[in-house]
Amino acid sequence: MSLLLSTALLAGCAAGTSAPLIGISCGRSDSGMDRLSETYPNAVLAGGGLPVIFPTVQDEETARDLVARVDGILFSGGPDFDPALYGEEIWNETVSIDAVRDKSDLLLAKAALESGKPILAICRGEQLMNVALGGSLIQDIPTQVPDSLVHAGGALHRIAVEKGSALYRIFGKDSLTVNSYHHQAVKRPGEGITITARADDGVVEAFEKGPVLAVQFHPEKSVETEPEWTLLFKDLADRARKDRGRK
Repeated sequence: MSLLLSTALLAGCAAGTSAPLIGISCGRSDSGMDRLSETYPNAVLAGGGLPVIFPTVQDEETARDLVARVDGILFSGGPDFDPALYGEEIWNETVSIDAVRDKSDLLLAKAALESGKPILAICRGEQLMNVALGGSLIQDIPTQVPDSLVHAGGALHRIAVEKGSALYRIFGKDSLTVNSYHHQAVKRPGEGITITARADDGVVEAFEKGPVLAVQFHPEKSVETEPEWTLLFKDLADRARKDRGRK
């Protein structure tokens, strides 16, 4: 799938196609190429959305223009954030930084939050939303959270879901088993954030604020084998479709 907005897809949006356009933030290779796992667009398609992959951006105008052309936004996973962005020094050697992606993601996050459009933020995406809203991060769970669970390598663990939250509305459960591919997580919540799920060790696994639903796990990796996770992407598409209808 192209890393540029497709003219055909945008024409479909203008023509009023029922499938909402979902912009997806991309990652970068070591050589600087934009890239994204196909699990993200596949999950968006499974949920009834039409995926459009955002390229890396370097200015506010481009970020705003991209966000303006889609109906919803999915922020994908990736490397760690530079702790300087939330007023800290690097904790240890496990912290891996991509300054170019940090800048791009923060520009897109600002534009997305200002737009009020529906957002689903996954793993790094959750951390991005928290930092963009003024929060901070646990830089390395194994060394900063006493008696922590294994949160890496796809390990499975339980999370407790708050009743009345978006996750509870979507799944109808107060407990979910999720995968883990991270070593960082929310420490100080950003402005206006409501934490809606935690692991048994206290690590934040989901939060929400207005149109933002953020999760620390990777539902897109499980859609093919566990179709229930499609519900998160269907929810994003439904919210995006409704938001488009109000404009």
